[in-house]
Amino acid sequence: MKTHVEVRETAQNILNTAEALAFVDAPGNGAGALFVGVVRDLNQGRKVKGVSYDVFAPLAEQNFAEICAEASQKWGEQLRLFVVHGKGRLDVGGISIVIAAGSPHRGEAFAACRYVIEEIKSRSPVWKQEHYMDGDSEWVKGHALCGHD
Repeated sequence: MKTHVEVRETAQNILNTAEALAFVDAPGNGAGALFVGVVRDLNQGRKVKGVSYDVFAPLAEQNFAEICAEASQKWGEQLRLFVVHGKGRLDVGGISIVIAAGSPHRGEAFAACRYVIEEIKSRSPVWKQEHYMDGDSEWVKGHALCGHD
């Protein structure tokens, strides 16, 4: 398994799909799957202007690596995975996360890519504050990182 996991400051680094696909490419891979998370303009009936992501990078990168290792156990050591999550402010249309999976066959690539995004959404130390067109801002309810209520 070959992986690249990273948290990038969005102000200095645009998340790049070409970089992701190049990383997961390999002579034995016949498939590459790509997930791109983008800031949308409407959430739960409220018009969104932008989003700020707060990420504790060392813990997040460790968590991303663990998730990638789990995917490799499920879909094979030949799997190549690329995960980069943005940190900072993004306007509507901005790319917040790029995930790519390369594998000899499309089924494994799609399944691994889906697994990685779903696990990141439910387990990773990433917090999102939405900024609305009416001037209000609100932290989006996420998940607890520990078992306490």
